[in-house]
Amino acid sequence: MDQPESTSHQMTFWEHLNELRLRIMRVLLGVVVAFALTYAYRFKIWYWAQLPFLEAMARQLKVPMEKLEPWAFTSLTEPFFSLMRLSLWAAAFLAAPWVFYQLWAFIRPGLHDRERRFAIPFVLVTSACFIGGCAFAYKYAFQFLGDILFEEARNAGLRANLHIEDYLDLFLGTTLMTGAMFELPVLFFFLGKLKLITAKTMLKFWRHATVGIVVVSALFTPGDIFATTVFFSLILLALYFVSVLVVWVAQPRQVMVDPE
Repeated sequence: MDQPESTSHQMTFWEHLNELRLRIMRVLLGVVVAFALTYAYRFKIWYWAQLPFLEAMARQLKVPMEKLEPWAFTSLTEPFFSLMRLSLWAAAFLAAPWVFYQLWAFIRPGLHDRERRFAIPFVLVTSACFIGGCAFAYKYAFQFLGDILFEEARNAGLRANLHIEDYLDLFLGTTLMTGAMFELPVLFFFLGKLKLITAKTMLKFWRHATVGIVVVSALFTPGDIFATTVFFSLILLALYFVSVLVVWVAQPRQVMVDPE
């Protein structure tokens, strides 16, 4: 159990550092506990992870998914370490609510009493945004990517001989990046609460934000093709305008609490 902090107590730099160390240790402990579960079910998790691309391949090749054997490895240790890596990231995903709670517990001493009541909403909303983003990537982004990539391979007359490591790079990169993207409204909520940004400013500079979004999407989206850049740019742009609404909602509350 966490000890209650006094609102009048100002933590020193070393106290902050010790608190950060404590929270990181608790995060790691939570992930380790979750890893014990995910590693036990690593083969089922691997089946779940490869399913979107197997479905896309089956659609493009017009063959039953059960007949597909696209995976290969050139090192005896590759399957072992790949499945361990997948299990570790699955554990981090499973422990996401615990991780976000530890983040909240770290920033809580710097908040006013009335702001600390957001603990449960913060954990629930941040977890829901991250998990929702990962689910969106799994359900829609991989379907989009798979159809494009396998159609290109089919038109070129290529046969699939995929490495697990390469696929996991794409799978984990896409899933985690999309989950992080869906946290944007939460970030802008706090920026709005702190009066660091306003909805009016965001609307004024939406064209500049669009250019930045396209650049970020071109640099970080998987696949290195134009279609994926457009796809993720549209997602980020939609989240940007959702964030405008979130900031607009956050600001009036701040004004009502502290009228000038």
